[in-house]
Amino acid sequence: MRVWAVANQKGGVGKTTTAIALAGLLADAGKRVVVVDLDPHGSMTSYFGHDPDSLEHSNFDLFLHQGGVPQGLPQQLLLPTSHERISLLPSSTALATLERQSPGQSGLGLVIAKSLTQLWQEFDHAVIDSPPLLGVLMVNALAASQHLVIPVQTEFLAVKGLERMVSTLAMINRSRKQALPYTIVPTLFDRRTQASLSTLRLLRDAHPEHLWPAYIPIDTRLRDASRAGRTPSQFDSGSRGVIAYRALLKHLLAQQLAAQVA
Repeated sequence: MRVWAVANQKGGVGKTTTAIALAGLLADAGKRVVVVDLDPHGSMTSYFGHDPDSLEHSNFDLFLHQGGVPQGLPQQLLLPTSHERISLLPSSTALATLERQSPGQSGLGLVIAKSLTQLWQEFDHAVIDSPPLLGVLMVNALAASQHLVIPVQTEFLAVKGLERMVSTLAMINRSRKQALPYTIVPTLFDRRTQASLSTLRLLRDAHPEHLWPAYIPIDTRLRDASRAGRTPSQFDSGSRGVIAYRALLKHLLAQQLAAQVA
């Protein structure tokens, strides 16, 4: 199984949309995909028609065992989605309480990595949607991941958020055996605005090694897909946004292949 995390320390940058779009395209290609919602707001969980405020069980249950994960628990928590090849490890608002509980417990940073190990034979890919705050949940996402996708809205304040994310990644990498590779993805690009154009130039100048050279355009069809609870490619496979995400997926898979060969 390949594990990708989608993260940024700024909200509203297209994080959940990116995670679901990539998962949908992988599933369209015949892959078995598990999506993991680690954001207490539960945007991914809500996207697929489940209410994070009323779920009796969620991935919060994974964190209740002193850093261990009982055998079979991740499988029990899986929920269906609109795509037959995508399963969801759902979020709940209870995840927001983890930060208060975690100082007294050791091993909580590896809970999701341990949980995905139990699902290793059942899925080809895992895509993790992480919260926009640095804490035990983001640490879990990064610790479990083999590649990080950082969506960055093409406007100036989002670039500031990217700098915080890159600093966080440098900190996390000091405790990893191998540095976590990452790809920066410009999102919500509007070629009619000077803000989008200048931000894209800034990203290309500042992060040439890690930046995906293209961008995800603003596309109302992505919002319509969310409203319908379907992956963007299920909803409108020919939309501008889906065409862009298809190109991004091709880029990420090529990077994955190159890393395996190396």
